[in-house]
Parts: sequence; C-alpha cells; structure tokens
Amino acid sequence: MPSRLIEWLANVPEVAAELWRGGRGPVLVAVAAGWFLSLGVRMMYPAVLPHLRTAFELDLTTAGLLISGLWAAYALGQLPGGMLDDHVDEGRVLVVSSVVSAVLLAAVVAAGSVALVFGATLAFGFATALYGVARFTLLSELYPDHDGTAIGLTMAAGDLGNSVLPPAAGLLAVAVAWQAGIAVAVPLFLVAAVALHLVVSNGNVRDGGDGSGGNADPDGADDPDGEDPPGSDDPDGLRDTVARLATAFRSQPVLLVVAIQTLGYAVWQSFTAFYPTYLVEAKGIAPTTATALFGGFFALGILVKPLAGSAYDEYGLRRSLPVLLVGITVALFLLPFVDGFVAVVGVTALASSVLGYGTVTLTFLTDALPETVQGTGLGALRTGYMGVGAGGPTVVGALADAGFFDEAFLLLGCIAAGMLGLCLLVPPGVTPEDV
Repeated sequence: MPSRLIEWLANVPEVAAELWRGGRGPVLVAVAAGWFLSLGVRMMYPAVLPHLRTAFELDLTTAGLLISGLWAAYALGQLPGGMLDDHVDEGRVLVVSSVVSAVLLAAVVAAGSVALVFGATLAFGFATALYGVARFTLLSELYPDHDGTAIGLTMAAGDLGNSVLPPAAGLLAVAVAWQAGIAVAVPLFLVAAVALHLVVSNGNVRDGGDGSGGNADPDGADDPDGEDPPGSDDPDGLRDTVARLATAFRSQPVLLVVAIQTLGYAVWQSFTAFYPTYLVEAKGIAPTTATALFGGFFALGILVKPLAGSAYDEYGLRRSLPVLLVGITVALFLLPFVDGFVAVVGVTALASSVLGYGTVTLTFLTDALPETVQGTGLGALRTGYMGVGAGGPTVVGALADAGFFDEAFLLLGCIAAGMLGLCLLVPPGVTPEDV
C-alpha cells in the first residue's frame, strides 16, 4: 500500500498538467468557483438556522421543513436543468443559474415574513439546480480520461465553500443579523457569472479548445441525415430518449449505485441540515463553535473528494466506495454517545468521509449514461434521489421536537449501514462501460 501511495503522489504533477492543458484549466477553476458558491450558500442555511428560529419563532419541525423545501426545490430543478443541458451550451446554463441565484438570494435577504423567506428560498433552490447537472456533463466531456479527478476537485471546491461560508454567515448572524451572513454572497454570485461567461460560455472548451462548444451542433454536423436528435421535441426523439435511459437504468450495477446514491443523499442531507443545531442543543456547544465545527467538517471534504475521485479513477467503484461508507456509518453510531469537545471533533472528522461518496457514485452514473441523453438522464436521476433525500430534514426535525434527537442520528447510522451492504453487492471490477 505505501508503494501505491508513493506512485499516486508521483503522478500528481502529471495529472495536474493534464487538467490544465488545452485551455481547460481556467474552465475548471471557473466551474469550481461557481460550485463553491452554489453549494456553500445553500449550506449557510443550517448555520443561520438557530437565528432564523429566533427571528421568526420557528419550531424544529418548521425549521426542518424550510431546509427540506430548499433541497426539494433543488431536486425539482434537476430534470429541467438536465434537459436544458442537452440542448443548450452548458456555459450559458451555468451563467443563467448564477445570475438568477444572485437575484433570488437578495430576495431572501429582503424578506420580512416567514412566507416570503420560504418562497424566496424555494426559488433560490430551483435556480441553483440548473448549475448541478451542467457542471457534471461539461467536466465529463472536457476530461474523458480524468473525469473522476476533475469532478472531485470541483466538488471539493463546494466543500471549501461549505467550510468558509457557513462559519462566516454564523459569525455575521451573531454580530449583525442573519441577513448579513447571506447578503455577502449576492455580489459573489454576480462575479462568478461574469467569470463563467468569459471562460466557459464562449464556445472554446470542447476537446481541449477546438471551438465546437455546447451540446448542439449549429452546422448539423452531428446529424448528417437531418433527423431530430434524441430528446428533442419530436415524439420519436422523446421515445428514443426514454428507451436509451431505460436501457441504462435496467442494469443491476446501475440500480445498486442509484440506490446507494439515494440513501447517501438522504443521510448527507439530514446530517448537514441539523448538525450545528444538534451540537448546540444536544451537546451544549456554543453556536459559533458549532458553526466552526460544521465548517471544519466540510474543510476535510477538500481533501476527501479529490482523493475519492482519484481512488475511483485508479481502483474503480467497488474498491473505493466501501472505505468511505465505513467512516460515516461508524461516526453516526458513535455521535449520540460521545461527550466533550475533543470527542466531538473526532467524530466530526470521521463523518466527513460521507463527503466523498458522491464523487464516486455520480462519476460512475454519469459515465454509464449514453452521451446523447446524459444531461436529461442525470437530471432525472438527481431529481429522484434529491426528492427522496429532501424529506430527511423534516423527519429529523419532527423527531427532535418529539425528544428523539439522538435517535434521529442513530436512524441515519442504520441507513448508512444499509448503503454499505448494497455496496458489497456491486460486482467486483465493474465499470460504466460494462453496463
């Protein structure tokens, strides 16, 4: 194992040079910066949730419903985002998502009632969904030989946002008001939109800068017979899209990975929605310390996700994913029973392994989908698993209101154990090309 680690470290400069080659480096940086905001701002909500509860007199069930609503709207936006991605240049989708997100986030800040906070939050969640699918398909096309590493780096940028933005929002909420913590992200979204427009949506990011740009071929070169592409408005194209997706999702390995992704998202969503609140109310930790721990949890993802992506590229899903799932399973079973700051820090670090599972599963599923319907398929998939997972915070909030906060996290541990069991059913050595 040490020799494998040394070999992996020796290849880092070569992989880094390949990621930057052909004008692709600035694209990767811009997409990662946008995801830094898109995910990081959504994770501000758990950090300011105690302050929102005070400002609007929310119980834990209603607070959980707000987080569920945010992520349910994000889930509902995945399929439209995927359909746009199949027919519109990904760069334009990323720019539109960033601009609209800035506007709606400003509306959240200006909201003066619970109803307006809920409405603007749901709309913001839907707008950020447009970003989710496009980044996967763009990077998968841009880095065919290193898509796991590129996607892992981008997801790690999201964890950098999660490690920086929620603690900053928590501090501003204590020092000024909860609105101040969220308001700082509005101009950042606009800056990200400009950067994405300059380096991604200018049509020079396909095949190392060949200028082909986008999924649609304006000259019809991809359609020599003049027929409508799969997934177009033509009924035959729609039927072809459904048939291609049905074939891809019929494979047992794909179904298993979809199940793992769905359960994993439910665990991740529920854990992150209430972890700062749980530390404050169940462990007696100060709010600012709780948000700092929350940020530290995501800071570890900056390391976990690229490593998970590289492990997937090197060893495949079956050998890399179980290692990640063991960590979160053990952490969730330990959490209700540990006391003291040091012990909580240790469990938080162990739980951060959950941040790497999506790098493996989503890269596998993206590569397993036919390229012509990749955006639509990934969008449909994300709508499904996110829709299921979005209900988790409401369940955890209701259990907490009923006095079962500890038991809620033990329940998440049981779900994580189920993920591990499913992972062991995936055939050894299976690759997306095999399904």
